[in-house]
Amino acid sequence: MTATAPRPTLEAVAARAGVSRATVSRVVNGGDGVREPLVERVRKAVEELGYVPNQAARSLVTRRHDAIAVVVAEPETRVFADPFFALQLRGISKELTAHDNQLVLLLTEGRDDHARVGRYLAGGHVDGALVFSLHLDDPLPELIQRAGVPTVFGGRPDWSGERRGVVYVDSDNRGGARDAVRHLAGLGRTRIAHITGPLDQTSAVDRLDGYRDVMVDADPRLITEGDFTPAGGERAMRELLARCPDLDAVFAANDLSAAGALRVLRAAGRRVPDDIAVVGFDDMLPVAEQTEPPLTTIRQDIEEMGRLMARLLLRGLERDAAERGIGAAPSSVVLPTTLVRRASA
Repeated sequence: MTATAPRPTLEAVAARAGVSRATVSRVVNGGDGVREPLVERVRKAVEELGYVPNQAARSLVTRRHDAIAVVVAEPETRVFADPFFALQLRGISKELTAHDNQLVLLLTEGRDDHARVGRYLAGGHVDGALVFSLHLDDPLPELIQRAGVPTVFGGRPDWSGERRGVVYVDSDNRGGARDAVRHLAGLGRTRIAHITGPLDQTSAVDRLDGYRDVMVDADPRLITEGDFTPAGGERAMRELLARCPDLDAVFAANDLSAAGALRVLRAAGRRVPDDIAVVGFDDMLPVAEQTEPPLTTIRQDIEEMGRLMARLLLRGLERDAAERGIGAAPSSVVLPTTLVRRASA
């Protein structure tokens, strides 16, 4: 084994800066009451010595771990294959890094994983949790509430106002869906089909509601359920063509479903947009710009959603730390969506 040099101590920093150990501790742990010249001397000594605070000891003083759990209620095969999650995680990571917090990623494959995540959160390892991609029967919200961990959700939870103080970040899914269908109707399309997302998620339900807001008397056969994946989009598109061969437009609940639908239409000899116009939802550039033809879609700022989730959680933690509740509590945010026109519609 290679011998390692001893780690610099608080005492060594205090000696280098010419201050007391207590002063160094207050500066390192973000305490008040230290004059700026002394703060600068301590910071300089920390840098010169390469001092790294002992996180366990620091947590005893600050009651903070500077770590945030990011809980994605999906299996890892879905998380690492879908660029939606990469964009949201990137936004979260940027915000946490800017505030010197660590991201702890927790994924759920099944019920055993839910219990594991609940135990981890209850164990006091993190200061808070960011949770997204919940399904309606998901036990995670109950486990998180039992753990008493401050939480911000990605997407509107379907709790019908039963729980107060719930904070979430979402996009205007219903309004965006209305814009998508109105755009197709404005092109003169009358047989507009909809490939939904999984209807145990509120985003998919909201987009279906937006479709129905415009297509009030739509033929029920024009609606088929997908699962936000390319394979689900392919399967749904085949069903639609078999049931309604005269359809002239499709609104898919996300870009991946739309990409799958486009592949089926091309294989069936249906020209896009001449025969059938297609609109997606998300505007994930790795997908929307590379489909054939490039995809007209509804843009939601996925990375900004992640950034806002982290920002709201950190703001809530700061508020709780400052006199336990003085100041306005963070409130939920719903981001606007916009139509991005490309060649598919």
